[in-house]
Amino acid sequence: MSIFHLALAYARRRSLATLLVVVLLAIGVATVALTLLISRELEAHLTRDAEGIDLVVGAKGSPLQIVLAGVYHVDVPPGNIPLAAVQFLRKNPMIAQVIPLSLGDSFRGFRIVGTEPEFVAQYGGSLAHGELWSLPLDAVLGSDVARASQLRVGDRFVGSHGFAEGGGAHADARYTVTGVLAPTGAVIDRLVLTSLASVWAVHERHHDDDDDGDHARGTAAAKESGSSGDKVAPAATPSTAMPGPTREVTLALVKYRTPLAAASLPRTINKETELVAASPAFETARLLTVFSAGVDMIRAFAWILVAASTLMLFVALAQALDERRYDLAIMRALGASRVQVATVLLTESLVLAAIGAVLGLVIAHLAAAAIGWWLPQAAPLAAAARHFVPEEWAIVALALAAGIIAALWPAWRAYRLDVAATLAEG
Repeated sequence: MSIFHLALAYARRRSLATLLVVVLLAIGVATVALTLLISRELEAHLTRDAEGIDLVVGAKGSPLQIVLAGVYHVDVPPGNIPLAAVQFLRKNPMIAQVIPLSLGDSFRGFRIVGTEPEFVAQYGGSLAHGELWSLPLDAVLGSDVARASQLRVGDRFVGSHGFAEGGGAHADARYTVTGVLAPTGAVIDRLVLTSLASVWAVHERHHDDDDDGDHARGTAAAKESGSSGDKVAPAATPSTAMPGPTREVTLALVKYRTPLAAASLPRTINKETELVAASPAFETARLLTVFSAGVDMIRAFAWILVAASTLMLFVALAQALDERRYDLAIMRALGASRVQVATVLLTESLVLAAIGAVLGLVIAHLAAAAIGWWLPQAAPLAAAARHFVPEEWAIVALALAAGIIAALWPAWRAYRLDVAATLAEG
């Protein structure tokens, strides 16, 4: 019987202790690996989604809120800004491109974004089917939206007010799907894109319906007042009627013409206008700093689990040595060397550590894949399950090193075993 098979046989003799050691080590390795995979995938997604966007301009509010709403589409924007502000920004010689965004509605939890075709090019999007919007209420679906909704080119759908499912539906404004985008791996996959005119048309109809309702209620109240002998106010003349709505957008994505613009443009916008300019690079770094603090705490707890499993493995091997002293003495008497006897314990510890490390990596990747099913909002992070990062080899190496450390003292005792005295004891 080889040393490897002998080590496995010894491990099977203490099945419960062996199982506990492997499970504890696997949980620790899985936690470390999962935090590594998720943090890497999150950082890659944040960097990719913000690539090429130097500034996000919006209404007065938190800069982080503006970036989360305009770049990552995970927060509520602070308000709207006049369309004239976009024209003002486009006239600035330090700005190369301005892409306006109009937000406020959603479809089955996916955000409807009124924008311009340059927004698709910003994320390297391309059409898998159909064509881009050309008329009001034409819509182009991101790949994730199309897959989840099963809508195709030519189908129609109704948007809902607000960003969450369950909002009031704009039943009188039905969008027509004119195109479906190919997957990009960016935030655009989870958006429904349409023109700015579509968003304005939908909300103007909504306001008109509200005004019609108010007018009907006011007419009924006037009739009731008239029947009681009160005077009825005259209808508003054209000169006193309310003017048409002022065009607004929610946010504007800005790309600099020159890097020197970063030194003065945000300060100028924040001080001299009623707008707020937020840097995606700065706000993303700040967000990752906050996120990494929590990840570091979880990772530290995971390494504590690895250390606890190492200690448990050490205790198990030390106890096993006391039970196997006679067996090891017989091996020595039959011709096994000191090194071979010590190697049995080292091999057993390494095998258990290797099983725990591999099992932990498998659990980590399965957990990353399950994130998209458990939390649909975090579905993009599930891509981490398909990637093997180089640092995972370091995790395996550290787990194996822990196995070696746990076996050093028991192996040293086995190496110095007194064969004659052990056999005499029986």
